[in-house]
Amino acid sequence: MSDPTVPPVPPLPSRPASVAAAQGSPSPASGAAAGGYDPATDPDDTGVPSPTGDPTEAGRGFVRALFDVSFRTFITRRLAGVFYVVGLVAIGIGFLYYFLRGLILGITMLVPPFVNIGGGVALLISTIIVVPIVAFLAVVLLRFVIEAVVALIAIAENTQRTADRASD
Repeated sequence: MSDPTVPPVPPLPSRPASVAAAQGSPSPASGAAAGGYDPATDPDDTGVPSPTGDPTEAGRGFVRALFDVSFRTFITRRLAGVFYVVGLVAIGIGFLYYFLRGLILGITMLVPPFVNIGGGVALLISTIIVVPIVAFLAVVLLRFVIEAVVALIAIAENTQRTADRASD
């Protein structure tokens, strides 16, 4: 009797991956050339075809994708770095504003006419401790959100590629 918590082991393929890559796929839907896969043309040996085409088309593809009202082309992965840098700058500006504001208000509370030593010291200490922690957590949250969106877009792109190959 097998243990229900252990997943079943899938069967082994009929031939090793290196042999399958060298011989090519017998399926006409795979799009493989009759000669099969040539590792000399793909030095990373993953079997994933290298991008082809004119590199100058990348910019035109971006502009086309930007105005694609059917949303069949994604631009999020291309802009993720820009969003991250803009977010980091916004967090940095917010950090400086709240840090300096907390320090100035804390020092103001320590001098006449608003003498409140307890409040001033508490504000200074909390500013020095809380503002950097909140800024750090904001950077982590920004990174998590951008990575999650990029991962979802990558899944959508890969799913679309798989669907396109299956429909051929």
